Amino acid sequence: MSFEPVMPPYNASDPTARFLSSSCLDFLLIELVPLAYRVTNEVEAGLHVVAGGVGKGQQIRDERDAGSGRAGLGIMAAGSNLNGSAAVGGTGVGTGTVLDEEEEREAVRWRLEGIGYRVGQGLVERFSRDRPRFNDTLDVIKFLCKDLWTLVFRKQVDNLKTNHRGVYVLTDNSFRPFSRMSAEIGSQAVLQAQPFLWFPCGIVRGALAALGITATVQAETSELPSAVFQIKTAGAKT
Repeated sequence: MSFEPVMPPYNASDPTARFLSSSCLDFLLIELVPLAYRVTNEVEAGLHVVAGGVGKGQQIRDERDAGSGRAGLGIMAAGSNLNGSAAVGGTGVGTGTVLDEEEEREAVRWRLEGIGYRVGQGLVERFSRDRPRFNDTLDVIKFLCKDLWTLVFRKQVDNLKTNHRGVYVLTDNSFRPFSRMSAEIGSQAVLQAQPFLWFPCGIVRGALAALGITATVQAETSELPSAVFQIKTAGAKT
């Protein structure tokens, strides 16, 4: 537990405030992806076992043993390597998965975005309650780029663009979950990094929803450690 000073506008004298080491959050963001893959495959294995009438516990253990490579990720904390003994879905590592590659990716994405959505809602309810009412959508996006981004990723968004018709593009040139990962340069590293954007996409969408804005959020990276988030609000025109 760390009691480092909290950056404004968060009130460190708040008796209900709880603080923890920022490194813990960094490592949590990294470990969420392999955890989501393991949980997704174990749940699916359980469903297949029940449907087939086999002993559920033993079958899940067999699936876990067969796909033990899924426990690692290739992208891990600082000091690890993308080309380790395991990898994210789509690399052919881990033979114990019940789902095919595309189904597995979508299931993991749905799970991570759902978790992020709930986190985003909670953060906004906690840290925007004492702020004046936002005047328009652009004010909400600016709050997201400055206050919420600083809270979660310890820095502000580097660039914000909009077409003033409901589409917003947020660029973070040094996205914090990527900054603690080591990777070789190339398309394979970018592909393996993509799942680590799903949870943050959920946070953004949940935060917007808590502020009354319905939107879709997509993110991509073309070169680590940068990340680009595109927000399209309901009724947006490209």
